[in-house]
Formats: sequence, C-alpha cells, structure tokens
Amino acid sequence: MTLNIGGIAIPDSQLTRDITECVRDTASPLLFHHSSRVFYFAALAGKRRGLAFDPEMLYCGCMFHDMGLTHQHSSACERFEVDGANAARDFLQQRGIAQQDIDTVWTSIALHTTPGIPQHMHPVVALVTAGVEMDVLGLTYSQYSDSERQAITQEHPRGAAFKEEIIQAFYDGIKHKPESTFGNVKADVLADKDPRFQPGNFCSVIRHSQWPS
Repeated sequence: MTLNIGGIAIPDSQLTRDITECVRDTASPLLFHHSSRVFYFAALAGKRRGLAFDPEMLYCGCMFHDMGLTHQHSSACERFEVDGANAARDFLQQRGIAQQDIDTVWTSIALHTTPGIPQHMHPVVALVTAGVEMDVLGLTYSQYSDSERQAITQEHPRGAAFKEEIIQAFYDGIKHKPESTFGNVKADVLADKDPRFQPGNFCSVIRHSQWPS
C-alpha cells in the first residue's frame, strides 16, 4: 500500500507501476527516494494551489527528472536534464501515451533546473520544479506541515547526509561533460560588468536550507 497524504498518493495503474520499477532498477536508492519525495511535494503543492493535473504524468516527470544522472541514460554531451527528458519520452512512447502528454513530461524534466520559467507553464511543468525545489533546496519548506514532511521522509528516507550526497550525485553525473553546464548567460554578463555582483550558489543554498539534514 502506497503512502496517502490527504488524498495524495501514487496512482494505482500499470503505467505508474512500470515507472516505479524502471526507476528503482536504474537509479540509485538516493535518487529513487529523492524522486519519490519530489512527487509527493509536487502533488501537495498542486492541491494547495488548486491546479488541475494528470497525476500519472506528474509522477513520470518527477520520477524521471534525474534519470540523466544515471550511467544508463547519460549522454556524452547533452545536458543531464535533456537526457532524463529523452529517457521519459522513450519510455512513454513505448507505452502508447499521447504525444501531447509526452511533450509536457519532456518539458517538465528539461526545465526543472531553470528557475523562473516553469511556474508560468503547464501545471505538470510547474509542479515538477516545485517538488524539486522543495526537496533539494527547501524553498517552500514552511508551506508543508511537520506531519506531511515526516510522513513523506518516513516512507522515502532522506538520510542524514542527503545534502552532500545529492551534490555528489550531481557532480558524478555531469563531470564528464562540463560544457553542458553552460547556462544563465545573464549572470556572466553581470559578473563581467558589475564588480559588486555576487552570483547565487546552488550548493550553498542546499547546505543552508531549512531541511535539518
């Protein structure tokens, strides 16, 4: 029986069972449990915001969002987000899912590390990023109750060393293709022109998030 929090649960369908099996067999326990927590945080955020979304497609986006960090799905030069999006696309195509839904899931994964854009898009796209930002960065930590956080982390343990482990997992997944990390050019322009500019630091945000570990 899967965890149910206020009516939020993993949909009981053959598709979601296939997704769970695929990710569990491919990703490390660290990434599997992280992705599972992302789904619950994302779905709870959707419920709180009153958004209408397909829970199966949300589950797919959340569970595949870090598949590009795995050896099996890591390409030589693509961004890891694109690798994960492509893995989800192939998985859904093999199961006859409608192209519109596939495109939505692809986009949700491809943009999940691009802040400021997903929140203006389709609910599935917005919520995958919301779930990731909660579990990794703790940006909306206070918007979830203690009981919600405890129930989710009891079912899918976060671990005392999660912050450093997830940073290491990112590094291990991208260190062979550093050119794929080129991103927000605006920060580079500000750093070049404004000596007072201090760019944000992803790892620092993780380490100083409200999550106790």
